[in-house]
Amino acid sequence: MVQSIIDIGENEDRILNIVKAKFGFKNKSQAVALIAKVYGESFLEFELRPEYIEKLKRIDKEKGIPFRNIQELRKIIEG
Repeated sequence: MVQSIIDIGENEDRILNIVKAKFGFKNKSQAVALIAKVYGESFLEFELRPEYIEKLKRIDKEKGIPFRNIQELRKIIEG
C-alpha cells in the first residue's frame, strides 16, 4: 500500500466526507480509493490481451453468409 500526503481544499474535503459517510467507510483513504476507481473505470480505456486481439483477427477473416435483409437470411437458414 502506498501512503501519500495531499493538500486539498475545503470543498474537496467535504466531498470526501460525504463519500465516506455514504458508503460507510472508516477513513478518507477508502473514499479516495473509491473515487479513483470510479474515475478510472469511466475515463480510462482498458487494454485488450494480445490473445484476444488475435482471436478477433481470426474471426474477422472468416467468411460469412451474404444476405440483404432478415427475410433473405431466414430463407437461407430454413432451406
